[in-house]
Amino acid sequence: MKASSIRVLLVDDHTLFRSGIRSLLQSYPEFEVVGEAGDGREGIHLAAQFRPDVVLLDLNMPGLSGCEAARLILEESPGARVLMLTVSEDADDLIDTLRVGACGYLLKNIQAETLVAAIKTAAQGESVVSPQMMGKLLNGVRGAAAQETRGSAPIERSVAGAAPTAAAEGGDLDKLSPREREILQYIARGQSNKEIARALDVAESTVKIHVQNMLRKLNLNSRVQAAVYAVENGLVQTPDT
Repeated sequence: MKASSIRVLLVDDHTLFRSGIRSLLQSYPEFEVVGEAGDGREGIHLAAQFRPDVVLLDLNMPGLSGCEAARLILEESPGARVLMLTVSEDADDLIDTLRVGACGYLLKNIQAETLVAAIKTAAQGESVVSPQMMGKLLNGVRGAAAQETRGSAPIERSVAGAAPTAAAEGGDLDKLSPREREILQYIARGQSNKEIARALDVAESTVKIHVQNMLRKLNLNSRVQAAVYAVENGLVQTPDT
């Protein structure tokens, strides 16, 4: 094992799919696949045994669900980063997994290089959500806000556990510089640092610094929280899905 390697645990009930992911990651020197599990309970055991940096976890498996497995893995191994890798495009599944502490939600139809980049992002302590799922998450936030505006009862299925609301935990929007506001809007549209850098014609490292400063000023922990904050504060509108 190399000291700088990212230790990854694969949890998926499809053996062929796990083999494909293992082969992909083994082609990169920065990854080490420390184990494979065919169900959630085995995944919990192996996570406690191997202490991986990132757990790639399927959502729909026989027996224990991926969402429940994620919760228990994080209870036993709080230092792990759980990254859901699933075929489900259901917004409720996304919200549930973020609520229990998963750091990201990816669809299985993503490109190999996108998965590799997402694992690296997760290992660095950041959150990552497939762009098409980010839209559904943000629309869910807008829908909840609209219901509250109409005087409806509070929605139980909120994203508060995963992404604190601006009123409850977010900092002061006025603290942001014009550039940080602009970058926050790009984040809310699901854009990566590389995409933002290209759009603004600046270095990716510059964008990363702005993102870190923006999260600190707003007292937020992740890009997902920042995206929700932006929508709740009317900085960006997302298309209905």
